[in-house]
Amino acid sequence: MKLSKSKIIGLIALLAVVAVVCGTLVWRQSQPEPAAPIEQVTVTGYLGGEKIGLFDDAAFKTAASKQGLDVDYRKAGSLAMMDADRSGMDYLFPSSRAAVEYGNAKGVKAQQSDIVFNSPIVLYTHKTVVDGLVAGGLITKDQSGAYHMDMAKAVDAMRQNKTWADVGYAAGYGQFRIDSTDPVQSNSGNEYAALIATVLNGGQPATVDSVARDGATIAGIFAKSGWMETSSEDSFNQFLTLGVGSKPMMVGYESQILDLAVNQPDAFKQIKDDVTIVYPTPTVWSTHTMMALDGNGVKLLNLLKTPAMQKLAWERHGFRAANFVGTDSISRFKVPGTLDQISAVSELPNNDAMQKLIATLKGVKQ
Repeated sequence: MKLSKSKIIGLIALLAVVAVVCGTLVWRQSQPEPAAPIEQVTVTGYLGGEKIGLFDDAAFKTAASKQGLDVDYRKAGSLAMMDADRSGMDYLFPSSRAAVEYGNAKGVKAQQSDIVFNSPIVLYTHKTVVDGLVAGGLITKDQSGAYHMDMAKAVDAMRQNKTWADVGYAAGYGQFRIDSTDPVQSNSGNEYAALIATVLNGGQPATVDSVARDGATIAGIFAKSGWMETSSEDSFNQFLTLGVGSKPMMVGYESQILDLAVNQPDAFKQIKDDVTIVYPTPTVWSTHTMMALDGNGVKLLNLLKTPAMQKLAWERHGFRAANFVGTDSISRFKVPGTLDQISAVSELPNNDAMQKLIATLKGVKQ
């Protein structure tokens, strides 16, 4: 029987539909079963305030979730966390190996620990202050536009109780000082104390004996600051908020201004022509070290060491990679006066000297 043209077209259409349906069924049957949702485990620990921006980053949270980790934290100073209640804690994330050694001496033992990021200690000040201190000879400006503080001259000026006017900043009130966090609780203040102690020891890392000799001088320098914050992030925010009259100069991490430039561009725009980064000569490296207290902490440590997380920490939060590779130029942040390479760096004193320094500064009245 001869089919009409319309019936032939209809038959072809029917066969096509059947083929599509059958093909779809075959394709679906050939696909693997969807992966079961990854069971999430909460990982909690103590975290230095300057790293909160990273841990709150949506990209970090997503990467952690893919590894089955719901990361939580409590903010604490690097030294303070070693004395805090660690019940139920999976990790500690201080900002230096010195803090780790301090913890070890107190019986804090990690299942695994490793340096995750690096950041140099820097000074933050204001344009009018830096101009005055350049004129006064404490600060120099190099050909790249970066500022450098001669720490030997700065420590000597503080030891001699010189005023801000004496060192070149005529509008400054009272004695010249460099504010920091509490050196007994927070890493940036602690490393600044180590830097002062090293300068007073002729540029050689301070020793137990040199700290005993110079302890009164070091304590006197810190006493100039009065109240000291226990968190580097709180201290930096106070510096930005209170302005030059309250905090003419402070100790911080290089990463803080880089993080601000990326994550709070409007705020950075408001302060970029005033707030100035100054590299101490010499400075010290802050080695942010993850201490994994248990298996869940180890999983978080391994995540932080991946190239993707190292890249995220640099590009969005200003932390230099642990191995100093895989990061592009610091010029990406468009923060004036920053340096790719930092040549004038001092080693931290050994643990015995650091313990002596902490004990000496516990008596500083705030």
